[in-house]
Amino acid sequence: MSADAAGRGARKDDHVRLAGQQWEPGAAGPAGGRDAEFDELEFVHHALTGVSLERVDLGVELFGRHLAAPFYINGMTGGTERTARLNRELAAAAAQTGTAMACGSMSIALEDPAAARAFTVIREENPTGLVMANLGAGRSPDDARRAVDMLGADALQLHVNAVQETVMPEGAPALSEWLAGIEAIVAASEVPVLVKEVGFGLSPRTLAQLAGIGVEWADVSGRGGTDFLAIENERRPGRDFAYLTGFGQSAPAALLDAAAHRAEFPDLALLASGGVRSPLDVVRSLALGARAVGVAGAFLRAVVSGGAEELGGLIRAWRRQTAELAALLGAQGPDGLLRTDVLVRGRLREYCELRGIDARAYARRGA
Repeated sequence: MSADAAGRGARKDDHVRLAGQQWEPGAAGPAGGRDAEFDELEFVHHALTGVSLERVDLGVELFGRHLAAPFYINGMTGGTERTARLNRELAAAAAQTGTAMACGSMSIALEDPAAARAFTVIREENPTGLVMANLGAGRSPDDARRAVDMLGADALQLHVNAVQETVMPEGAPALSEWLAGIEAIVAASEVPVLVKEVGFGLSPRTLAQLAGIGVEWADVSGRGGTDFLAIENERRPGRDFAYLTGFGQSAPAALLDAAAHRAEFPDLALLASGGVRSPLDVVRSLALGARAVGVAGAFLRAVVSGGAEELGGLIRAWRRQTAELAALLGAQGPDGLLRTDVLVRGRLREYCELRGIDARAYARRGA
């Protein structure tokens, strides 16, 4: 392994370790409730508008494939011996439950063939499921093709991580080149391309830019989940970017903003991730217009604790509870959740006011 690849591998393991610390109960991270703007979304309860559970079908179409539930295992990691074991367990749980799965960034595998094994185990464990490859926005169309081929992937997550690259000790982001690079990959790709943030949100301006170059899928991936700014700052000798804590928009803020500007990108399918802790957060995301919801930290904690068996049980519980919540709210499918009455409170309401979004309209949608 080259020195550069070895450094990337160490960084991957650092990411898993530091992300796990953020999700420990009581930590100043997602599990501890930091920055949980999802909790500022409250459904109005109507006691006689619920539907029977057997009438609820939350199945969704994603990249031309049908999913039984509107959430998936989001991209996390890969590239080292430790992360290979995690990816194997994640993929096994995905196969057992019929859940779509994305992997972490595959850049290390393109530069060091020995690291590819940490990703190819995903397809070995999950030969027929919906699998997404993952690369950073600064890569070439040929790199994208190689990543997709390596996994036999059904789609490609192309992540934009300007904040992370800025804080990362090894970061050297050519930010001004990313949009043209994304356009080239989208034009050349034989599979759908999903452009996603890594936890700082996609604004309407960014979504319009993406739609303008042919992107059809975008994950707003907001602040509030695994915090890559904090992770990279922890890896800096002086931890000197701590003042940037809280930068970016949450997933609920990004979804509300996107809905207010939908006319600018009417054909762009929106997904959501970032701080999704429970089936209630899944339902909240769907109610704000997400097609499907990516889950990382909560599922990572389960697989680290008890492997594929524990994660599989958690996914099945989430699937049932998501349907039960939809039934309680009177929604027979995801579209029904768009007609629920939602109160927008606190800092999230202030965001709406400052951005010119009519938060009051969400409280009266059922009428």
